[in-house]
Amino acid sequence: MKVKIFVSAILMASMFCACGNDAGNVKAATDIQSSVQSEKNNNKVAFSDVHSGDWFYNTVTEMAQKGILLGYSDGSFKPNASITTAEFMSVIGRIMEISGSNDVIVSHWAAPILKTAMDKGWYDYDENPPTGEMYDQPIKRQLAVKIVMKAMAKSVQYDYNVESAKIKDFSNLNGRYYDTTLSAYADGILTGDSSGMFRPEGSLTRAEACTIIKKAMDKYVGNVRIEPQQEQTTVATVSGGVSENGQLKVVGTQLCNEKGEVVVLRGMSSHGLQWFPQFVSNDYIKAVGARGANVMRFAMYTDENGYISNHSVKNTLTTAVDNAVANDMYAIIDWHILSDGNPMTYKNEAKEFFAEMAQKYKNSKGVIYEICNEPNGNISWSKDVKPYAEEIINTIRTYDSNAIILVGNPQWNQDLDSVVADRLSGNNIMYTCHFYAGTHTQWLRDRITNALNNGIPVFVSEWGTSSADGNGGVFTDETNKWLNYMADKKISWCNWSLCDKNETSAALNQGVNAADGLSDSELSDSGKIVFKNFK
Repeated sequence: MKVKIFVSAILMASMFCACGNDAGNVKAATDIQSSVQSEKNNNKVAFSDVHSGDWFYNTVTEMAQKGILLGYSDGSFKPNASITTAEFMSVIGRIMEISGSNDVIVSHWAAPILKTAMDKGWYDYDENPPTGEMYDQPIKRQLAVKIVMKAMAKSVQYDYNVESAKIKDFSNLNGRYYDTTLSAYADGILTGDSSGMFRPEGSLTRAEACTIIKKAMDKYVGNVRIEPQQEQTTVATVSGGVSENGQLKVVGTQLCNEKGEVVVLRGMSSHGLQWFPQFVSNDYIKAVGARGANVMRFAMYTDENGYISNHSVKNTLTTAVDNAVANDMYAIIDWHILSDGNPMTYKNEAKEFFAEMAQKYKNSKGVIYEICNEPNGNISWSKDVKPYAEEIINTIRTYDSNAIILVGNPQWNQDLDSVVADRLSGNNIMYTCHFYAGTHTQWLRDRITNALNNGIPVFVSEWGTSSADGNGGVFTDETNKWLNYMADKKISWCNWSLCDKNETSAALNQGVNAADGLSDSELSDSGKIVFKNFK
């Protein structure tokens, strides 16, 4: 349900480096979706591990000032870490101002840009297949140079004997890279290391990558400055339902429809099905849809007289899911852990449940699976939530290879930093974040922005206009900030909750009847704000 404790975690307002990540971590820093600092602040760009005496200091600092590079939330640059193929390509794509392709087959954050680069001939299919298995691997030096030269350089004249003689390990260079590598040496883009070695099969550090890119950019492209701008992607559909959008998929950080157009889901979450089953009847679902919502979330608690001790609640859930899809709305099946904070507690029951649901709804384009509502307590992402998620995702994928799967994270779905550091593999996975306007403010929006900038798709599967305990407020100003933020970032959401419980976050007044729809007079103060923002 709601966050019971205010988790105070202020993120540093640091820049994210577009040059890479720690080995094994998928840091989409190169996506560069955040605004660049003002000119005054740019002149003060500094990373905690980049010092005036470092050989790469001027290059990194200048590229950061131009808005080409951003840094990690801890203020670091990590100059000696390897850069992945996806991260390297994302920097080049940003400089060359290419648009991402919608014709992708994996949901990796960099897939659209990588597909465009391949289509432009900057690299070949076998060098970096669009199936994505090499996206997060360190890029080889010979491939990195090829991409730079193909993207930025015109035809370069060179003397084979002269340039090849500069490379002591030339015999290790694959013949397909002769032209681009020798061109780069001829134009001074490459000089080799202190011993004259190129190490074509080796990886590039962030600092080395930035140096090569900067030299090529200065010689072939000219002065580049990435100005602050709004995201250019437009929302194709906001209120459209299953019939219009079909099977959803994740492209980069965005939820998209079958055509690859960005789509935003906005709707309601039920309260606990064991307590308020009447509000997931067909009349209420239809009434919410009539007001413009295109998604319903059904909270099937595990504990607190929920599924574990009362299996009959599953029938309430499936009836509600069927009604939602019949009313052209997407339906989220929510395995609602709360008092049982560790999802591992009922892992076996979850596997059995989601196997049944995935078999039942494998042919439905309207069903979304939320596999752990709000992990909390003495748990961690890497030891508890991620291993659980991997097993449940594998269970679902046994029967349904395409459905969107929503994954929670520690601290009541607010520890997105852990996800950034160690994300799951697989397609059509999004990560949930929950907030309540009276408790969670700019610091949590900053954390979401950080996640998005690092290629983490975020879905707000629960939020409220109240404090985290469901009362206090309505906090109108902060609610509007959140609504504007989610609209700007094109984040899908479900509001807590569709019921008449005596608490601020409940959307309905007591005694309402949805047989003839839901009018504003039947909505609580919270409900009035939420319902007018469905469209």
